[in-house]
Amino acid sequence: MDNNMKKDLENKAREVRRGIVTAVHSAKSGHPGGSLSAADIMTYLYFEEMNIDPKDPKNANRDRFVLSKGHIAPALYSVLSHRGYFPTSDLTTLRHTGSYLQGHPDMKHIPGVDMSSGSLGQGLSAAVGMALAAKLDNKDYRVYAMCGDGEIEEGQIWEASMFASFRGLDNLCVIVDNNNLQIDGAIDEVCSPYPIPEKFAAFGFNVIEINGHDFDEIEAAFKKARETKGKPTAIIAKTTKGKGVSFMENQCGWHGKAPNDEEFETALKDLEVSE
Repeated sequence: MDNNMKKDLENKAREVRRGIVTAVHSAKSGHPGGSLSAADIMTYLYFEEMNIDPKDPKNANRDRFVLSKGHIAPALYSVLSHRGYFPTSDLTTLRHTGSYLQGHPDMKHIPGVDMSSGSLGQGLSAAVGMALAAKLDNKDYRVYAMCGDGEIEEGQIWEASMFASFRGLDNLCVIVDNNNLQIDGAIDEVCSPYPIPEKFAAFGFNVIEINGHDFDEIEAAFKKARETKGKPTAIIAKTTKGKGVSFMENQCGWHGKAPNDEEFETALKDLEVSE
């Protein structure tokens, strides 16, 4: 990836992060930590990787994205708005009465959302169904699903993974946002899913491990996923919860808490876009 492209993506990701903290601050509730850790990968997906068109969000041949860990909806809403699906100014209506941007993604009311999600563990099954449908219909669209590392403690994740491998769904790419923290603490202290790469490999996946904040590694991983035939891919992305906001990074308490006015101003300064 050339330096200009990388710089552009880094700035886009900062804008996405600013949208996240703006939305959560306005709502006075929400989930900033995991939204911030996922922002780089989601920025790359929507601005570089996926075949999508904000002017035609229901195109039958579009690539699909399922946010299995639906509570990080602020990240999805921010990237969708910056990609042009709806005005960025609407981010300040997050979780407000009457707003279409509620606490979890809603495919019936939000342009660009391919699957309603929020009940942890279920989103990957929906993504597997979409990938199977593409195969049965002889379509070449791809399906991307983002899971949390705490979420993969759910058994349904592994049922879906077993099926995806058995059916050779090489059009499916699972991304695990491995920030090592869930609502109750470190994942290895709550109910450890480690070792994550070996588990997906045992279920028949092509497994790629990356730094989820390095755009060169992100680009290479998605390229390898597209080139892999006969099996689904799992990208295990090491990330930092609260990435980009100094007082939120690696702090479990920011899993589901909104910044106050002073903290919000600090966050915006942390996330100023460089020239």
